[in-house]
Amino acid sequence: MVVLSEIEEDELDEEPGEVIESAPPQKLGEERKLSGDPPLTKKLLKRGHGWETPDINDQVTVHYVGTFLDGTKFVSTRDSDKPETFTLGQVHVHAVLDHGIITMKKGEVALFAVPDDGSTSVMQFELELISWIKVVDVFKDGGIIKKIMEAGSGNERPSDLDEVLVKYHVALVDGTVVAKTQEEGVEFHLKDGHLLPRLPKVIMTMTRGEKAELIVQPQYAFGEKGREAGNGIHSIPPNSVLCVNIELVSFKPVINVTGDSMVLKKILKEGEGAFMANEGANVTVSYTAMLEDGTVFEKRGIDDIEPLKFITDEEQVITGLDREVATMKKGERAMISIHPDYAFGNMEVRQDFATVPPGSNVVYDIEMMDFIKEKAPWELSSKEKIAVAGRKKDEGNLLFKDGKYQRAGKKYEKAADFVSEDGSFGDDEQNLAKALRVSCWLNGAACSLKLNDFPEAIKLCSQRLLKDEN
Repeated sequence: MVVLSEIEEDELDEEPGEVIESAPPQKLGEERKLSGDPPLTKKLLKRGHGWETPDINDQVTVHYVGTFLDGTKFVSTRDSDKPETFTLGQVHVHAVLDHGIITMKKGEVALFAVPDDGSTSVMQFELELISWIKVVDVFKDGGIIKKIMEAGSGNERPSDLDEVLVKYHVALVDGTVVAKTQEEGVEFHLKDGHLLPRLPKVIMTMTRGEKAELIVQPQYAFGEKGREAGNGIHSIPPNSVLCVNIELVSFKPVINVTGDSMVLKKILKEGEGAFMANEGANVTVSYTAMLEDGTVFEKRGIDDIEPLKFITDEEQVITGLDREVATMKKGERAMISIHPDYAFGNMEVRQDFATVPPGSNVVYDIEMMDFIKEKAPWELSSKEKIAVAGRKKDEGNLLFKDGKYQRAGKKYEKAADFVSEDGSFGDDEQNLAKALRVSCWLNGAACSLKLNDFPEAIKLCSQRLLKDEN
């Protein structure tokens, strides 16, 4: 059933919407002129609910009564008690009313005066907005039209790395069902594609729990060739338009921790609060570490095994685990996929339960049990700042001797931050803080030279010269 496809690199277009200038809320009985050609006059008879209003292309359901100025009724849905449903922007009872309907909220009742020549009103409509279905032209070319049948929760939408759980029902225009998921739905990564080449991008416009109807034109389905039956999908004739009912049940965010897709984190359980363990935090974690085939090679904090405690950014664990843990909240559980470059490289490593072969991708099912963040400079006394800066400088020196110039440079940078000129140091402390700061700048410049980062070396040396031009 799966058809692999590439997701376009271009960003999602925003959904269409009206730009509404801010104005005070209209009062009951108040008349207000609306912009448009020709302009309408709106009198509010009953307030609606919520704050959302429909857009052009949305499908609205309304009751209306149209009368001439002398009171003669010429059209009404009230007489048959059957509201009318139509698409804003297309021909219906009176096209100029579109400018009025897009200002209404659900349940609102208003009286619209429709001018004849832009100045004299010759007829009016009492209109009630019962409901509407939001309609989105996903690619702005009519290729996939999405009707939102049930809004989702929140504003968060999945990205191309995320793993989604969806349910769908796909049929031809004559009602023939050609594909559908099991009751529990189907789970897949958006970047891998699924069913239709453009389906992932459609899903990226949806929120959790959203239900929608899609009208998919042939160029975004199976085109002139159609599709033969197989892999749970019935045959699809050439040039077929598809009708898709789809629900985004849920999705698990996948985060590109290192920016190069070599350490990916899929959040299985959200953590508590807003704070994450940062670099230098004391963390306590439990995990099961596996090879890609599921072979477990290490456990911590599971089956009576003690959890692992370590300080982040101290090279006490593999780099990928170190970098990922610094992004976790307390109570968060995640699945991490780590490339060999951030794991054990080309070495064969014997672990507690199995051997990790050279060049292995590894997977960690990990939970952040607790952490204590490293204190920021502003949380420390001047004496403590100097002590921390000295310790970080010494750690940088050890890293420099080991040829780890990038990490050494970060240590020197952090050390200098702790003794920055913030006015908190006394006279004696000021001299010591200045000496530490200058030493860290010069040591950092040495790291930059080793890394051929000459602009950074110039910047650090210039800071030194600004303090003492001799």
